Amino acid sequence: MNRVHIKTYGCQMNERDSEAVAAMLRARGYRIVADEDNCDVLLLNTCSVRDAAEQKAIGKAGYLQQRKKKQPDFVLGILGCMAQNRGASLLDQLPDVDLIVGTQKFHQVPGYLDNLRAARDAGVPIAEAIVDIGEEAGSQNTIKDHLTPEAADGAVDRQVSAFVSIQQGCNMDCSFCIVPKTRGDERSRPMDEIVAECRTLADRGVREITLLGQIVTSYGRRDYVHTGGVTPFVQLLERVHAIEGIERIRFTSPHPRGFKDDLVAAYGRLPKLCGYVHLPMQSGSNRILRAMNRPYTRERYLEIVQALRAVRVDMYFSTDVIVGFPGETEEDFAQTREIFETANFDMAYIFKYSIRTGTPAAEMAEQVPEEAKEARNQTLLGILQQNSLRRTAAMVGTVEEVLVEGRDKSGERFTGRTRGNRVCVFEADPRLIGSLVPLQIERASVSTLYGQLVLAGVNGDV
Repeated sequence: MNRVHIKTYGCQMNERDSEAVAAMLRARGYRIVADEDNCDVLLLNTCSVRDAAEQKAIGKAGYLQQRKKKQPDFVLGILGCMAQNRGASLLDQLPDVDLIVGTQKFHQVPGYLDNLRAARDAGVPIAEAIVDIGEEAGSQNTIKDHLTPEAADGAVDRQVSAFVSIQQGCNMDCSFCIVPKTRGDERSRPMDEIVAECRTLADRGVREITLLGQIVTSYGRRDYVHTGGVTPFVQLLERVHAIEGIERIRFTSPHPRGFKDDLVAAYGRLPKLCGYVHLPMQSGSNRILRAMNRPYTRERYLEIVQALRAVRVDMYFSTDVIVGFPGETEEDFAQTREIFETANFDMAYIFKYSIRTGTPAAEMAEQVPEEAKEARNQTLLGILQQNSLRRTAAMVGTVEEVLVEGRDKSGERFTGRTRGNRVCVFEADPRLIGSLVPLQIERASVSTLYGQLVLAGVNGDV
């Protein structure tokens, strides 16, 4: 009972959590396998941001329960945000689940699986599921282990990019969001430990670091002094920037409130900080922003966009938008559409508002009909497609710096990303994995660039 498969739903934080759990399990003697049909333990790391995400995970868990009829020793666990949100009540729908572990207890998973395995090896029936969704001081410091690609799936390509968790939890209390409930209060890791983790990754060959947090720009605001007008988050960026071997730095997910002058200026003075910003907008209506408890205005949001573009003319932007928030009128949506067009986003995550029980918005009057949400969603998606295609088309004929990450899904070509986070596909030599190379862009789709490496001999004669 030592083959484990982890299926992850949701955001990059969940991906990082799963990676850390996998590394801890591997250190305990478990094998991490890529095939869910060939495992003894299957862990679902879940998301609760939208009801659809929870229902998808519940449906998957319900289907997996059937395996127990043919495979009595099969272990099914639910981790993460849905586990935290629903806890033991999940057993009403999923009585055959063995393990439910919340967001502050990921590091306990190896021990719990050891206990389950020991009981079954001894022929002791499992009387009831293990449920642990309690808070734990210092839990933000446990997500620090990394699983190598070899351990994850048998691949030999080296890891060239990595997520580093720097902060967990959220104190913002947006009226639509369940994250404060599922992730707890804001907690930051010690800066020295984060820098040491990044340095270790650089020594292993990682070239790109993405710093992660629920509100990543709030990092250390209660723990470190603002020195010379520089916030702790920017101080951390400076220290990671100084690490030899790290060539690119990204971060997600920030809050507009965190884009003070020091962070905007950092894009002009820290060349390793990629010119790509994820800047959640949620709505372009001041009235709706107030109802959402978002502490900025549409005017301030546009000021941030303009300030960043003044520092880097070729800045790329992505955003989050919720359409159909309770009380959103056609006029409110028109204001969102206006900013969406003005900001000229390269990428966006557009969500139809979903009621999350336990949030203030769930109790608000004037819930928007589903057909109106869908129409507004499609309108923004159409604008996004036009914006994105226009941006990628303009790149045809240019030369872009690309970090070679590994083989594409076909296994025949290679893939990497530009500094603006555009996916590129091209032919190359495996020895170039981890290298920054110039790529001549020859054609483009809405989201992908295709090109040819321009260095002499780079395709196989290096």
